Amino acid sequence: MATDVSPPEGGKDPSPDQHTPAEPTPASSTPAQPTTAQFVEVQESAEFGELRRTYRSFAFPLTIAFIAWYLLYVLLSNYAGGFMGTKLFGNINVALVLGLAQFATTFLIAWFYARHASRQLDPKADAIKSRMEADV
Repeated sequence: MATDVSPPEGGKDPSPDQHTPAEPTPASSTPAQPTTAQFVEVQESAEFGELRRTYRSFAFPLTIAFIAWYLLYVLLSNYAGGFMGTKLFGNINVALVLGLAQFATTFLIAWFYARHASRQLDPKADAIKSRMEADV
């Protein structure tokens, strides 16, 4: 059971009828938090809308493209066994190359997103965060 009461100083549990109120923490130890109204105001701002559009214009098309690429691989594996079994060189066939390409694509997308976020999203988000913290 969680309570707002801090543990006793002496290491002993107080008896059930001895409840001590939690001591207030000094205001300087915790940063002030924006109010709900301030969060809603920022959420409705044009700047936040632009941040969301920038994120969505990158993430949604790339996600759809990757899912389509993955489903193509699965469908080819299930319904085009002859094609997927075609040997390219030695014991390397089309299925193995496309399967490894799935991994390469995953890492490429992660790198591409990290680069996009650090150049496009993070500066905008940091600006919004700085203004919110300054207004508190």
